[in-house]
Amino acid sequence: MQSRLLILGAGPIAERLIEEIESLESAHYTVLGVVDSQKPDDRAALADRWLGTCEELGEIVARVRPTRIVVAIENRRDRLPLQSLLESRVSGIDVEDAIELYERITGKMAIEALRPSTLILSKGFRNHGAAEVTARLVSITVAIIGLIAMIPLLALIALLVKLDSRGPVLFVQPRAGRHGHPFGLLKFRTMHPTDHARSEWVMDNMHRITRVGRYLRRFRLDELPQLVNVVRGEMNLIGPRPHPVSNHTTFMEHIAYYGLRSTVRPGVTGWAQVRYGYANNLEEETEKMRYDLYYIKNRSLWLDFRITLATVGIVLFGQNAAQVRNPAPMGRDLSWPPAQHVRAKEIVYVPVLADRATPRQTAGPQ
Repeated sequence: MQSRLLILGAGPIAERLIEEIESLESAHYTVLGVVDSQKPDDRAALADRWLGTCEELGEIVARVRPTRIVVAIENRRDRLPLQSLLESRVSGIDVEDAIELYERITGKMAIEALRPSTLILSKGFRNHGAAEVTARLVSITVAIIGLIAMIPLLALIALLVKLDSRGPVLFVQPRAGRHGHPFGLLKFRTMHPTDHARSEWVMDNMHRITRVGRYLRRFRLDELPQLVNVVRGEMNLIGPRPHPVSNHTTFMEHIAYYGLRSTVRPGVTGWAQVRYGYANNLEEETEKMRYDLYYIKNRSLWLDFRITLATVGIVLFGQNAAQVRNPAPMGRDLSWPPAQHVRAKEIVYVPVLADRATPRQTAGPQ
């Protein structure tokens, strides 16, 4: 059944939500128009969608007959037409917050539009107790069985890496784990060793990828040694991908709520990895953070199962494994309205990088 949406508010949040809705391949949602206290400027993106003022909400509802009213008013104090919203709600029309709808249809969170109080009162973020124990038991069991079953494959890949180029078979890179503590992430080496890598971004090191490495990266086979990290307790099968220690501090300073990634163990694969892919700059990392935060909030065995199926599809077919899969709609700027922006330094995070001691490794990303 198609959901007919009436958007209450005509600001940047409403504009971004409508963009996301209309970029969807399915026709599950139809935006009937927007209602705001005053008509948007004629040059504004939503000017031609304005149906009337908030005081006229009852008349507008009777005229356009929405099935859902989405509240996208930014400053709600003394601006919400409470009586009309209540009458609509009791008459069978759903009333929903714009941020919640955005999260549900996109599978990511609008981190710049969030406030600490919203996160504190949220029903999600169950990253302790039974949920954590279950995820850990499943991860260890699957990792042990996988390592035993794939001994011939692991041996073959190791031989190919050794024959293809000079250097060690395994690449050990310091990554930031749970609560920011560093650990040595294991991967099959896919690049020629160097002592002077330009950066940790893959796009700056494409020329170093080996012939065998190109195929390993396409099908994600270079990640298989991380099953050892899972057994050692440094990772789970599913979770946010661990970032290099060298990037961790930068992300803490520039990406709002970034520290929340460290509240769970990092994963061999994750929601951001299958929905977005690799990131090659700070802007793309911020976009991936939206998916990571969605996963941490909505973590469940069902969501982990969906991520596992998506990962198997990438491994089997190798399609778009190293590309951005879900960019912002129509290539628009990823930022939300400045008034809603939360500076990263204003947030109190979990402890970070208590120990910077790391294993010896080949320089540069792998």
